[in-house]
Amino acid sequence: MAFARRFVGTFMQLKPNAFRLNETVRGIETMTRFSLAVLALASGVYTYLGVRGLLDGSASFVFFAAIIYSAAVSVAIYAFWTFMMRFIPLVTSGVQRLGLFLTMAIGCLMIMAMSSWLNAAALAGSAATEQHMAVTLQGYAEDLDQAHANALAAQSLLPDVQRAAERFSGLAADERESGALTGSMGSGSVVQLLTQMGAQMNQLAATITGSRDEVARLFEDGSTRLATMRELVSTPGAVEPRADAFQSEAVQLSAVIAALQQTDVAPSVKRAAADLSAGFIAPVADGRSADLAVRQDQVMETVRASVAAQSSALSAAADEILGTPAVEQRRFVPLSSAEAVLRYWQDFIPSWAGAISIDLLPVVLVLVLMIVNDAMRRDSESLEAAENITAAEMLRAMALYRQMEAAGIEIAPSKAEPAEPDTPEPQPETAAERPAAEESTVTPIEAAQRKRTDGPRPA
Repeated sequence: MAFARRFVGTFMQLKPNAFRLNETVRGIETMTRFSLAVLALASGVYTYLGVRGLLDGSASFVFFAAIIYSAAVSVAIYAFWTFMMRFIPLVTSGVQRLGLFLTMAIGCLMIMAMSSWLNAAALAGSAATEQHMAVTLQGYAEDLDQAHANALAAQSLLPDVQRAAERFSGLAADERESGALTGSMGSGSVVQLLTQMGAQMNQLAATITGSRDEVARLFEDGSTRLATMRELVSTPGAVEPRADAFQSEAVQLSAVIAALQQTDVAPSVKRAAADLSAGFIAPVADGRSADLAVRQDQVMETVRASVAAQSSALSAAADEILGTPAVEQRRFVPLSSAEAVLRYWQDFIPSWAGAISIDLLPVVLVLVLMIVNDAMRRDSESLEAAENITAAEMLRAMALYRQMEAAGIEIAPSKAEPAEPDTPEPQPETAAERPAAEESTVTPIEAAQRKRTDGPRPA
């Protein structure tokens, strides 16, 4: 047995490289078919998972439609790559091989169009949908913060309004108690005017203060909605129910943001500031003497100028607040898993790579077979005709030769042989002389004189 194994090993080493490559290709043919079938089946499974989320209808309709589509994809992939593995390695012409490569490229594009993106949807569809929800949540959070900031910006006018109200009220008190403005104590027309201006400023301050509580309540409600939406994004489980609940919360949050924008008191402050100047009505001087009446008119004119200046300052501040861009209404648009994968493909490049590799991995096998067949052709060109014949072909040739001999067909020699001189017909030889004659006509074989333990002679 050891001699037989050693002989077979030596015989394999003596075989030309083309024969060894050919035997190896035949040996892995079953494995190649099995690998291609597994890849086509895997692509079909992920295609089924991806296409199932795109179909609408009853459960049975979705199931059978997805099964039929995925089966068609698997068969198409297996048939296409089988054709490529069979034909591309056999084609030697450059133009023909280029045409097959172009055909293979078109087939790869078609496979990606009908299968790869669905595979990516099956691999990363849920994660892509969660990514879409997270991006939308970030946008809603920014909108809520901006609406809250715009609403609070009007609160910055409150100190100015309160100072103006306190100034008018203080001047009215001074005039009433000491006659600081006209030189005459009492509640005259000047005191009446200053008290009126102070009351208007206090009403405006009360309006601004009242909106503060409403802004705080709405912002707290919006923050609660955002917290619920964050939980829906990060909670594990099926993504479809979470997306539906997320959409409901998004609608409520949009209403909160819109209400926040309606609580902005900047327009009201601007209108009130304009009314201070445009609606200024000075009372008639009621001084008992002409000199006092003149002084009252002078003070009221000063108050008019002060009110106009205060109105201009409040209007400018309100215009600055109103110049801030308003928050545009945002709407959450639910996406299917396939749509989400296509929109956020840059975030799921590994999933896309895996989905495409399942479908296009046979390209590597095609190239390997093409290179191996080219190597076998180059090695076969350098072999002699006798080295290319198989044992079966040798046996068939020997049988055909015996049949031709039996039929009396003469085989012309490959080269002209010299004519032999005429010799007398041989006499019948005796039995004792026949073995000696046979020994003289048998060509001695060197290999027969070698020892059995020497092993096979190298070629």
